[in-house]
Amino acid sequence: MEIASAFRIIPSDDDETPGAYVVFPYDRDLVRRFRETFPRARWRGAEQHWFVPGTTAVQRLDSWTAQELQNLDRHADEKGRDAFVFEPLESPYLTIADDLRVRTPYSRTIVEALRSIPWAAWDPEERIWRVPFRSYEELKARWPDIEEAARRNEPAARQKRREEQKAQVSEEPSRVQAERRRRRYPVPGDDLPPSGFPVSTHRWGVVVFEDIESDPIQDPGMADLYPHMRSDPSRYVWARWRMPTLQEVYRTKPSRTDEDPELRTSRGWWWSSQDELRERARKLREVERMQRARHEARKASADV
Repeated sequence: MEIASAFRIIPSDDDETPGAYVVFPYDRDLVRRFRETFPRARWRGAEQHWFVPGTTAVQRLDSWTAQELQNLDRHADEKGRDAFVFEPLESPYLTIADDLRVRTPYSRTIVEALRSIPWAAWDPEERIWRVPFRSYEELKARWPDIEEAARRNEPAARQKRREEQKAQVSEEPSRVQAERRRRRYPVPGDDLPPSGFPVSTHRWGVVVFEDIESDPIQDPGMADLYPHMRSDPSRYVWARWRMPTLQEVYRTKPSRTDEDPELRTSRGWWWSSQDELRERARKLREVERMQRARHEARKASADV
């Protein structure tokens, strides 16, 4: 792509709004200089042109373009080709022709990286990014990120991630259920919950602790299920719990003050509020109704 041919000036055919359109390759410094020279210029997104108002717009744009072409390095492409020969990029996403052609799966990371490269342009017909050799060093600096994003967005890689996410989602409930059957909960060894009284927990709601071990927890992976122990897993010990009875919940006085949020986060248990006790009582009543219904159904079938 010749530098001169990259600049195009198109006179406006609107008699009521005299001016001219100009097209040039995207480059941050070039755009900045253009805006400084033509502060009234406006970007027309639909036409992908800059519009410069005024009856002398064409003449002023001709003068500016000539000056920019004089200041541009005429040997930039040759230098870029020499740099490529000395230290070439080899990638299935890169094709070498009269310029550098990049074809990858869609990725916002790639689009942003290529847009930041001076003179890089999207070719909608070929559906590739075209980068002139003069921008080879810029492309080479960003290529590791571009290639990594391209590989990450290949259809096979995307499908693999979706399958892994599905497996992780299906695995999590089974881990929680297995841990629930163990009826254990990590509590700080230096700040133990009361034994025999309903208290609230992050994972299991309102429970009653009955037995507390003395040995520190050895498995740091438990922090995935119990986030409150992430700061220092060795500080915690296992406490065995059970569900409270309805009578225990009814007899428990709710906490009249809100626990310190930081204390809740690190300790993992706290004195239950009235709302928490009410919610536990509601669920216990539902369980009792279900058990009573099953018992009556079995009794009725036995009498037949």
